[in-house]
Amino acid sequence: MFKKPNPRQSFPEMEKHIIDQWKSQHIFARSITSRPKDKEYTFYDGPPFATGLPHYGHILGGTMKDMVPRYWTMRGYRVQRRWGWDCHGLPVEYEKEKELGITSKQGIEEYGIANFNEACRATVMRYSTEWKEFVHRMGRFVDMENDYKTMEPWYMESVWWVFKELWKKDLVYEGYKVVPYCLRCATSLSNFEAALEYQDKQDKTVTVKFLASSFRYKDDTPTYFLAWTTTPWTLPSNLALAVGADVSYVLVRDKENSEQYILGKDALGRYYPQKDGEEVGYDLLEEFSGDDLKGLAYDPIFPYYEDKRSTGAFTVYTAEYVTADSGTGIVHQAPYGEDDFALLQEKGIEIHDAITDDGYFESPVTDFDGESVFDANKSIIS
Repeated sequence: MFKKPNPRQSFPEMEKHIIDQWKSQHIFARSITSRPKDKEYTFYDGPPFATGLPHYGHILGGTMKDMVPRYWTMRGYRVQRRWGWDCHGLPVEYEKEKELGITSKQGIEEYGIANFNEACRATVMRYSTEWKEFVHRMGRFVDMENDYKTMEPWYMESVWWVFKELWKKDLVYEGYKVVPYCLRCATSLSNFEAALEYQDKQDKTVTVKFLASSFRYKDDTPTYFLAWTTTPWTLPSNLALAVGADVSYVLVRDKENSEQYILGKDALGRYYPQKDGEEVGYDLLEEFSGDDLKGLAYDPIFPYYEDKRSTGAFTVYTAEYVTADSGTGIVHQAPYGEDDFALLQEKGIEIHDAITDDGYFESPVTDFDGESVFDANKSIIS
């Protein structure tokens, strides 16, 4: 009933034979033209960049994408599968910058934006031939002859048309949002772009004392909220403190300097190591929940935004994301973290950005004016 299989079958030759058969008999094209025009299934596929070679991720994603149109084709639908090329975004620009020796946004402007755009256009299809061979060898049914490119004017105009329709429906607004950002490129990033050249960076952490201005315990001994941060460069922009509503906090008096600190109960061991199973170095004065601390005021550690107090700044608020698992259980709030930003907006605290597009402090942060945010870490901690 079946032919006896060849025990010496060459799989590469079999693959080549099947692909040649598909091409010579126009199998993919016939799978479309043999279906009725009035029974169409539309499949949208995010196009890849042709500035780099395909890799395992493309094989995995492409195989899954191919299954969907094949399924609906077998159900009798006419499924057009027009290939596209993504020609915009930082991956294209980054490749060209490396070739031209450009290392900053200013370098692009000096080279000339029109010149740079044209150089990117010439680069964008660099590996298109390799991509075509790769996709065909995957056995994927897709039309790569009638392709489109996102840099073509008709495509860009279609995107602007969509934006115009949103504008007409009053669905477009101007606002602020915390997003991944590249200081070198002086632009926001998509999640994909952020992961593209992501590098770990080691910085100092610091525990900061915030003087509680509206809290007294029996006498006038100064009391401080302790907050730990991994981003000292955000401290000049501190506008609030956040505690966990249900987290347990303690007031302790330090035996060495007699200062009083408020911090998470579970954080005590990180600041006062035990000796022979006994707590040393502090006297426990009081215990309360984060909800008890809500609304207390404190003095700003830098003077730049003292005028924001009238909008609700320099106050302790509760937030769901605060725990005592790390740090002190008290989180300093500046508008550069996504959670921080949401809290400050929710409380109506007026926000100001004192960092330039390429990551340097500017007015009103006068003490570090002109310093890179990361280079300023040491000075800020001091």
